[in-house]
Amino acid sequence: MVELVKEFSFESAHRLPRVPEGHKCARLHGHSFRCEVAVRGEVDPETGWFIDYAEITEAFDPVRQRLDHYYLNEVEGLENATSENLARWIWERLEGRLRGLHRVTIRETCTARCDYFGT
Repeated sequence: MVELVKEFSFESAHRLPRVPEGHKCARLHGHSFRCEVAVRGEVDPETGWFIDYAEITEAFDPVRQRLDHYYLNEVEGLENATSENLARWIWERLEGRLRGLHRVTIRETCTARCDYFGT
C-alpha cells in the first residue's frame, strides 16, 4: 500500500459567522489556502504506480476553480466556511471521482491545518 499526496493552492476570502461576538474571524479576511489531497492504494506491478498524479490534478481542478479568488461564504455549502467545513466540502466533490481518496488537508496558515478523512 502507498499513499500519494498532491498539494494545491488557492486564494479566497471568508468570514466565520458563528464565532463568539468580537472574535476577529467574524470579520471578512483572506487566506492563501493550501490543500493536500491524499490517495491510498496498491501499486500495480505492471505500471509500478497506484495512479498518475495527473488524475489527482484532473479531479481537483474543478474544485480549485470554484474556490480560487471567491468569497467562500457565497459558495453553496460553505456559508460557515471553517477549515473543517471546507475540507469536508472538498472531500464530497472528490469522493467518487478519485479512487483511493484517503485525506483532504486544508492549511489556512503556516501553523494551522485541518485533516479530513471522510465519513
